[in-house]
Amino acid sequence: MDKLGNEKYLILEQVCVAALDCHRLPLAEYTSKILMKEFPGSLRVHKYHAMHLEALELYDEALEVLESIIKRDETNAAPRKRKVAIFKARGKTAEAIKELTEYLKVFMSDQEAWYELCDLYLKEQEYAKAAFCMEELILHNPHNHLIYQRYAEIKYSQGGFENIETAKVYFSQAAKLNPNNMRALYGLLLSANYIATSSKCPLSKKKEAIKLSEWTASQIEKQYKTKVFDNSNIENLESLIEKLHLDA
Repeated sequence: MDKLGNEKYLILEQVCVAALDCHRLPLAEYTSKILMKEFPGSLRVHKYHAMHLEALELYDEALEVLESIIKRDETNAAPRKRKVAIFKARGKTAEAIKELTEYLKVFMSDQEAWYELCDLYLKEQEYAKAAFCMEELILHNPHNHLIYQRYAEIKYSQGGFENIETAKVYFSQAAKLNPNNMRALYGLLLSANYIATSSKCPLSKKKEAIKLSEWTASQIEKQYKTKVFDNSNIENLESLIEKLHLDA
């Protein structure tokens, strides 16, 4: 190791993280102690120490270390994220949401954090708040069909005529951005069928929804026929689409 010069510490960092990932805790402790000895004031090294405590399920001690790092450097994103991970590991979803919300007030452009907050809200069945997270992601990345699809699924899960109409619009956009997105096409089909059969739907929109349903069904069938499937699978698909088909 001495032949590597200063590069040995970079390697020790990598070994420490890999050991934590593989749950080789004695090795992680050994490497983190070497790093702590060489760089006693380094916030980066203290983060590894906190991660080791976290792996040992000494969550309170790990939180204390992370808090000390944040006090010394409020712009350090990593310890804030580790706090969220600890709350999740302890099953404290409400605390994780609170911590992540505070984090996003400072780091508003962190797309991964918005995804994580959306998942946490969905776990709590807070669909409106989860939808808000996806709206933020759409603003950050307006050409990602998967974000539109996810947002549409959340609005569909909320239920109600207005939410299903919104879901239809965003499923349509996802399918437009990626015509091969089968999940978006199925969502569009279900949304169109719901609107067409709803008592709240005016006649003009009902006819439009029926046409959209028929078009989407044909697109799904076309997608499957371009793939290599045996005849029995195609027949099963056709029978399912026939059940979903709506007559004008």
